[in-house]
Amino acid sequence: QMLLVESGGGLVPAGGSLRLSCAASGRPIDQDDMAWFRQAPGKERAFVAAITWQGTRTYYADSVKGRFTISRDNAKNTLYLQMNSLKPEDTAVYYCARRRVYDSDYYASSKYDSWGQGTQVTVSS
Repeated sequence: QMLLVESGGGLVPAGGSLRLSCAASGRPIDQDDMAWFRQAPGKERAFVAAITWQGTRTYYADSVKGRFTISRDNAKNTLYLQMNSLKPEDTAVYYCARRRVYDSDYYASSKYDSWGQGTQVTVSS
């Protein structure tokens, strides 16, 4: 059973940066594609970014392209999300997850499991 724990969230002014971390335990992540999702109040959970198990390919939601960077350190069993040029609309709880269903769809939350508890990101205007 994999346990994922997110950290690094907080309150930041618009234009600022944050780096989220997702520490995995229970089993290594080095054979798993991983992703970040986010959920704003009153909205459904939405895809943010994904990375393949070797880190050779990344995928991003259009809303974060050019501002966010997903990365991983398999030796540390940790996933990261560097968020720059933050906007108030980035405010949400951010979750990491492990890919469970391997097909062409990286974007649906139903393709992932082992969700963490989330970390709150609040961007003030």
